[in-house]
Amino acid sequence: MHRRSLIAAPLLLLASRALAQGEGGPAGPDTGSPIPAPASPAPAVDRAAALAPILDRAAGLEPLRTVLVAKDGERLVARGYSGGRVDRPTNIKSASKSLVSALVGIAIDKGVLEGPDQTVAPLLRADLPANPDPRMAEITIGNLLSMQAGLERTSGATYGRWIASPNWVRAALNRPFVDAPGGAMLYSTGSTHLLSAILTRASGRPTLALAREWLGPIEGFAIASWARDPQGIYFGGNEMAMTPASLLAFAECCRKGGRNRAGLPVIPARWLEESWRVRTQSRFTGDGYGYGWFTREMAGAPVHYGWGYGGQMLYVAPERGVSLVMTSTVDAPSGRTGHRDDLHALAAAILLALG
Repeated sequence: MHRRSLIAAPLLLLASRALAQGEGGPAGPDTGSPIPAPASPAPAVDRAAALAPILDRAAGLEPLRTVLVAKDGERLVARGYSGGRVDRPTNIKSASKSLVSALVGIAIDKGVLEGPDQTVAPLLRADLPANPDPRMAEITIGNLLSMQAGLERTSGATYGRWIASPNWVRAALNRPFVDAPGGAMLYSTGSTHLLSAILTRASGRPTLALAREWLGPIEGFAIASWARDPQGIYFGGNEMAMTPASLLAFAECCRKGGRNRAGLPVIPARWLEESWRVRTQSRFTGDGYGYGWFTREMAGAPVHYGWGYGGQMLYVAPERGVSLVMTSTVDAPSGRTGHRDDLHALAAAILLALG
């Protein structure tokens, strides 16, 4: 039997039973049809109890380390597996791309950057190729955010060579064009790293300092550490350490339209809408991609998510009032092994159980 059938199907079955028993209504398998909302919100203790058998079953996902769930602003569960702790910093890998997107949106709101249509060549002039392809002048901030720069990828088979280069910004800009700017999605951490360099050069401040100041008003948010390139630019889109609880605080702020728990605006609401608007699709999963966020339907609702190597996930389901965070080991890919699909199934089961 395929590995996914051993995990995903039982999780969804448990979710269906939890919804039927815990909220007084029938529930079928995850067919993509909307699930009727309960007449009145269930108490948090009842919601947590409905999730218990699903989270117990999730212990069978060997790489999984933590799961955190918030519903309507209240954290329902924060569970660790195989020694994982929700209060211990972990490398969130490419899930940090969603945070970099938020920083770009705040920079635009503050006038540090002009907008997603601003071309990037003038901002990165010092590291452009000696005789750049004319298409270099067409690349915009939005293209970098949506992975549509047209430059050959620095992720996958070329990742090691890229980070071994003496200048990551220059190396990313010197990749050959394999498509036109605005063309197909070419997932590349180099594109997000260019955004970190742009933030630093346009503001005159390190990206980490911007993140701590601009996202600092989110209660419980903190970045423990973040790697830098040889020139000292913080690694846009990778090697960022934060606690799972802190990542949930960020996800919750996004779910609330960019406002913190006190109701104060932190991330522009319009920017989040733009970030979640699908502009292209991943050729690996078929899921939509906006500005640093993937989008797919789960349990009958649109869900926006960030995904890091190994299975570092944050999910935001605004229509359901739910935010989820899952962290995993970082020593194996999650796409080729099926672990990413198991995490999607777990997220769908949680959403289904919460109704």
